[in-house]
Amino acid sequence: MEVKRDILWRVYLSYILVVLVCVAIFGKAVYIQQVEGGYWRSMSDSLHQRIDEIEAERGTIYSEDGQMLSTSIPQFDIYMDFRVESLRAKNGLLFRENLDSLSYHLANLFGDQRKDDYKALLKQGYKNNDGYFLLKKKISFREYEELRRFPLFRLGRYKSGLIANEKTIRLNPYKMLAFRTIGLARDANKVGLEMTYDSVLKGRNGKQLVRSIAGGVYVPVDADTYEIEPETGKDIVSTIDVFIQEVTENALMKMMVKNEAEYGTAIVMETKTGKVKAVANLGKRGAGEYWEDFNYAISPSEPGSTFKLATMIALLEDKKVNLNQGVDLEGGIWKVAGQVVYDSEKHGRNMVSVKQAFELSSNVGMAKLAVAHYASNPSRFINHLKKMRMDTLTGIDLTGERRPTIFKPGHKLWGPTTLPWMAFGYNLSVSPLQTLSLYNAVANNGKMMKPYLVSAVKEEGVLQKAFSPVVVDEKICSDETLRQLRECLEGVCISGTAASLFKETPYRVAGKTGTALVANGNRGYADKVYQSSFAGYFPAEDPQYTCIVVIKNKPHAAVYYGGSVAGPVFKEIADRLYSTYVRVNNLAKKSAGIDSSYFAYAGFKPDITTVTKKLNIPYKDSTKRIDEWVAVSGKDKMIALTPKTVADKSMPQLKGMGLKDVVYLCENLGLKVQVQGKGKVVAQSVEPGQMIAKGQLINIALN
Repeated sequence: MEVKRDILWRVYLSYILVVLVCVAIFGKAVYIQQVEGGYWRSMSDSLHQRIDEIEAERGTIYSEDGQMLSTSIPQFDIYMDFRVESLRAKNGLLFRENLDSLSYHLANLFGDQRKDDYKALLKQGYKNNDGYFLLKKKISFREYEELRRFPLFRLGRYKSGLIANEKTIRLNPYKMLAFRTIGLARDANKVGLEMTYDSVLKGRNGKQLVRSIAGGVYVPVDADTYEIEPETGKDIVSTIDVFIQEVTENALMKMMVKNEAEYGTAIVMETKTGKVKAVANLGKRGAGEYWEDFNYAISPSEPGSTFKLATMIALLEDKKVNLNQGVDLEGGIWKVAGQVVYDSEKHGRNMVSVKQAFELSSNVGMAKLAVAHYASNPSRFINHLKKMRMDTLTGIDLTGERRPTIFKPGHKLWGPTTLPWMAFGYNLSVSPLQTLSLYNAVANNGKMMKPYLVSAVKEEGVLQKAFSPVVVDEKICSDETLRQLRECLEGVCISGTAASLFKETPYRVAGKTGTALVANGNRGYADKVYQSSFAGYFPAEDPQYTCIVVIKNKPHAAVYYGGSVAGPVFKEIADRLYSTYVRVNNLAKKSAGIDSSYFAYAGFKPDITTVTKKLNIPYKDSTKRIDEWVAVSGKDKMIALTPKTVADKSMPQLKGMGLKDVVYLCENLGLKVQVQGKGKVVAQSVEPGQMIAKGQLINIALN
C-alpha cells in the first residue's frame, strides 16, 4: 500500500508540474500577443519592410521648334504572384481556364516565344507556387497597357497576381542629333544640358514603403501609396533647331567621311541674339565610323588664320594701318628672331595692300604688321584680345567649357617669336565657340552677344522662366573699324582664299579660311596634321546666321586647306539655311503680284490630271502610265507633264510637291517626316539621290 501511495504521489506531482508549465507557456503567449504584440510586430516589419526612395520623373529637353530632344519614358518589369488566393481556389480553376488564351496573347505581343513555350513557362511558375515569377523585362508603356487587357490580367493585380515594377529610362529620340550638347542622364556620367540643368530637370524624389518577399526582392506594400509623393522635374526649351542641327550634322559628316578626318565641329549661331541653333561634334571611333564623343566646340586649340580677324581689329582700331597701305610679303617667307614664318598657300606675292594680305591669308603679312606696331609694347596687343574677350570663357550655359590660353609679356613661355606667331593664330589656344563669338560681334554691328542654349524653363507646359539675349559688350570696336573688317571678310569670299567656293552663290558671304599645322600628341608636328577651319556670316548685307567649322584632318592628308575642307561644309549649311529661312522670309516681305513666271510642281498623276480637267487647263503629257509620279512645269497656262522617277533605296527630289504627296511617298519609303511651313516643298534635309534607310528622319520645309 505504501508503494502504491508513493507511486501515485510522484505521478500527481509530475502532472501538476506539466500543467504548470503549460499554463506558463500559455500565459507567456498571451502576454507576448496582447502586451508585447505591437513591439514584436514592428520588429518583424523593420526586418521585412523599409522605406525606399522613388526616383522622380526627369523633365524633358525640347528643341526651340517643340521637338523632344531628351525625355524620360516608363519601362516595366512584369512578374506574377501565383500564391494569390483566386489562382489557388477550386484547384486553380481560374488559372487553367485562362492559361491557353493568355499564352496566345503573350506570344502574339512579344513574338519571342511560341504559345506552347509561354504555356509551359506559366505552368512551371504555378507549380512552384512562385510569389515573384519573372514573366518579361523592359517592356514599353504601350506593351504594358496592352498586357493589362489580356485574359486573366484584366481582372486586376489582386485576382490575377500581375505585378508591374515601373522604372524610368532616359531616351534621346533623335539619337546622335546634338547628342553631346544635349548630354546623357546616367548617374555620374551626365554631360551637356543634362548636367548643366540637372537641378531643374531631376525634380524631387519620393519615398515609398516596400516589403521583402522571397529571393530578397522588395515590392511596394501599396503601389498607389507614397510616404512622400515624387515631384516631376521641370522641362527646358533649348535654342536648338532640329532642321538646322540635322543640316549641320549631315554637312559635317559628309566631309569627315570623305576626308577621313580625326574630329570636327560645326556651330551655327543666330547673329542678333546669340542663340546657338546647332552644335555638331564628331569624333572618329573606327574605320569610317563617327560619333558625338566629345564637345570639341568648347575645347581650345590653336585657331590658325581665323584668328587674323582679331589682329586686324587691333591694327585698325589703333589706326596703325589702313586697308590700302602696303606690306611686303617677301614671296611668303620671312625670317624673324631666328625663326621662319611661312604662308600656308604659295602665292609668290611681294608688295600688296593690307586688305590683300588678309584676303590671301598671309601669315607673313600679319606677323610683320604685328611686330612693326606692337613689338615695343606687346601688352597693348594683349589688351585688345582682352577687350574681345578672347582670354576668358564665353559663359555659355554648358558645363565643361575650357579656358583659353593666351600668354602675356613676362610669362616664362613668352619669347621674341610669341607675338608674330600669335598674329596668325599660333602660340595661343581658343575654342571654336570663342572664335564664333568674335565673328558674330562683327556681323552684329560690333555688339558681342553671350551664346546660350536654353531659352525657357516650363512646368507642365506653363512658362516658369524665360532667358533673354545677353549683351556682353555693346561695341567691341568703332564703326569705322567694323566697316573695314566687313570689307576684308567679304573680300576673302570675292577675291581671296574662298573666292572659288562662293563664286556663284546667290547671296553675299563674309568669312575667313584657316589652316593650322597642329601637334599630333607626343609625335609633335612631324605627321603634318592640319586643322582646317572657316568662320563667317551670311547674308553679308543683313547677317542672320554666323557659323564656324573646324576639322582636324588625318596625318598627311592630301586635302587640308580651310577653303577646301571646312569651307564646303560652311557653304552647304549656308545654302540650306538661306534657301529655307532667309530667302523665304525675304520673299514673304515682298508684296504679292500676278505670277507669270516659270513654275514647277510635282505630284501623283491622277491628282494632277483631275485638277487640270476641272480648271480646263490644257497640258502636254509625255508620260506613259496613269499611276505614276509626274513633274509639272511651264509658264502661264502652258503645262507639260514629265515622268518623275522614284527609287526604292535613294532619296527622290521632293521640291515642288505638296504635303499630302510628300508624306505618302516618304512613308512608303520607310522615312519619318518632319514638316515646317505650308505650301509646296522648297527644301529637304536629305539630298536627292542620297541613299536612305528605313526609320531615317527627313525634315521638309514648305514655302
